[in-house]
Amino acid sequence: MVNIKDYNFKGKKALIRVDFNVPLNDTMEVTDDTRIRAATPTIQKVLNDGGSVILMSHFGRPKKGPEDKYSLKHILPTVSKLLGREVKFAPNCIDAEAVVAAGTLKEGEVLMLENTRFDPEEEEGDKVYASELALLGNVYINDAFGSAHRAHASTATIAENFTSDNKMFGYLMDAEVSAAEKVLKSAEHPFTAILGGAKVSDKIEMIENLLNIANNIIVGGGMAYTFFKAQGGQIGSSLCEDEKLDLAKELLKKAKKKNVTILLPFDSVVADKFDANANTQISNNMEIPEGWMGLDIGEKAIAAFSEVILNSKTILWNGPMGVFELEKFEKGTKSIALAIAEATGKGAYSLIGGGDSVAAINKFHLADKVSYVSTGGGAMLEFFEGKILPGIAAMKK
Repeated sequence: MVNIKDYNFKGKKALIRVDFNVPLNDTMEVTDDTRIRAATPTIQKVLNDGGSVILMSHFGRPKKGPEDKYSLKHILPTVSKLLGREVKFAPNCIDAEAVVAAGTLKEGEVLMLENTRFDPEEEEGDKVYASELALLGNVYINDAFGSAHRAHASTATIAENFTSDNKMFGYLMDAEVSAAEKVLKSAEHPFTAILGGAKVSDKIEMIENLLNIANNIIVGGGMAYTFFKAQGGQIGSSLCEDEKLDLAKELLKKAKKKNVTILLPFDSVVADKFDANANTQISNNMEIPEGWMGLDIGEKAIAAFSEVILNSKTILWNGPMGVFELEKFEKGTKSIALAIAEATGKGAYSLIGGGDSVAAINKFHLADKVSYVSTGGGAMLEFFEGKILPGIAAMKK
């Protein structure tokens, strides 16, 4: 695999796997173009060198073949606008029309193929389908980190059809992998991982793997209450996975044995209902009153967590501390985001990964105050679970 920076695309047709799985409104207009903007440096590199571009992406989860609401034609205007040129469109991926459209592309032109998931062979990782896709271009670029955990035809299998000197990561993919490997393989210590979100079950493998490399694991959000109940706490009507109580105890034991500090929030902002206008109070997390639920971490937890973060050299954040979407319950998540930004300003390396954490860092306008904000939710999660991502492994063969 070569480095895109060193490759000259003059006269080349670059087949680029991007992640254009973006949100649309009711009138089929793109409401968040972050992923498209993230891919433009790679596309522009090819065009500036004098090459042409064929874009491939999935979009949504179509169940039975083509569905209009999942057609990539809806995002053509946004892609064209961001690239500053017309983007041609092939209504299929590998039929005769797509082959002709790709074959007649001129220098500086861009073609986008229809949603790869309209073809069942895509998710099957079908080798024949992948080889037919590969025939459309003479160099393959994977710039879709958000799909790197999928062993699909356009994200992994296709790489088998290109020699090592004609396949590479795009700028986004390269940055994502470098950021993740910096934290996972060469973290400067103290290393603090901050995990939040609703369920312990979603983060089990991640916690297990982080116990081998982190010094501190901060646990917030709904998943924290399972740990409190496991220790005999009264958690009111807070979120809890009763079937994971033994697991929570086991994780605490493992952490102690490995000399890793798991920090649970001392207190919470509790509410009498899940509502922006709910009545609230502060409660010790071992003694939450019946009928009340924890929806954010409290002041003591904020102070304790912030102190640990400010003394860290490497920080990974995956998951909010509470229901930050509601202003009444945003303080904990915002305070953690501010602490991470401050620590980064003092020289720490900070990686923000996971949809809700990214949404939070953007909501509080702090994306430019941290080291790296990942675009890959599921892929980033699996990377930190210690799994091999097919989209990365295939490129290194």
